[in-house]
Amino acid sequence: MEMTLRWYGEKFDTVKLWQIRQIPGVTGVITTLYNKQPGEVWTQDEIHALKTQVEEAGLNLSGIESVNVSDAIKVGTAEREQHIANYIETLENLGKEDIHLVCYNFMPVFDWTRTELARKRPDGSTCLAYTQEAVDAIDPEKMFETLSADSNGTVMPGWEPERMARVKELFEMYADIDEEKLFNNLVYFLKAIMPVCNKYDIKMGIHPDDPAWSVFGLPRIITSKEKILKLMNAVDDVHNGVTFCTGSLGTNLANDLPDIIRALKGRIPFAHIRNLNFLSPTNFEEAAHLSSDGTFDMYEIMKALHDTGFDGPMRPDHGRMIWGEVAMPGYGLYDRALGATYLNGLWEAIGKAKERGV
Repeated sequence: MEMTLRWYGEKFDTVKLWQIRQIPGVTGVITTLYNKQPGEVWTQDEIHALKTQVEEAGLNLSGIESVNVSDAIKVGTAEREQHIANYIETLENLGKEDIHLVCYNFMPVFDWTRTELARKRPDGSTCLAYTQEAVDAIDPEKMFETLSADSNGTVMPGWEPERMARVKELFEMYADIDEEKLFNNLVYFLKAIMPVCNKYDIKMGIHPDDPAWSVFGLPRIITSKEKILKLMNAVDDVHNGVTFCTGSLGTNLANDLPDIIRALKGRIPFAHIRNLNFLSPTNFEEAAHLSSDGTFDMYEIMKALHDTGFDGPMRPDHGRMIWGEVAMPGYGLYDRALGATYLNGLWEAIGKAKERGV
């Protein structure tokens, strides 16, 4: 396992590479080219420059999150074939730069949904939060407006103003797309890119839908053990895998996270580890990573990953804003640094207990 942190690049992130380098046990970053639009080709020169910048800071470029999949591919429009060809070219360029992990999602319109970016907790920290009642009361075309005031002046991934300006158009694109069509388009995409993934040993890790149910009537297809295994079987290749996100799959309390990890042995190239605190089944907030601060048993989650031989990058996810930090909601330095050291401690303890037969 390699402990990493997500980094949004020097133009977008309030956290600096030199700060990440000083977090004990964190040796890499997960990043992307944030100026690229879905469907565009990433050139090898652009990738090389990004990798060089990370490595000069003493860190590894451990994976890409994300090479975004265009709506043309998700919906299956006339532009799909060209966008897939561009995606394949991008993967080739990543492979040539010795990068072997890509996280992506196949969620329609919204990459993730929260109804609050700065819910205040009793200790004075703030966090991301979700309530279904708030979603039901919001016009999706106004979603960005309701959240932008709490973004601290940052650009939220998946909620870029340019994309939000097209929300009505995007909903029209997906009007006839149900779960079956979306799933078939995902399989079509994966089968098209598997040859280049095999050539360069690039593992694709699909990110689960967040939350794990339909929002605004849009289809969701990566929400449960059964649906994930359906995809693994449809494209039965080790390079077709899952980014195991505890927070996304964990939004549905019926999902047994350690059990899903064990069912996906060998198909989890990347892990996002975070904790949620549930006030009701559809009202939750991001917690500190510590088990007792939320609902999930983080020890059992980490043990399931350890038991199944997980050896990919892992990152703490969606930290709170603490100690007066002003940063991209969920992606400040301090709480994620605490999360990384906590998760590393669990990993070390699990490993040593096995070595000593405890």
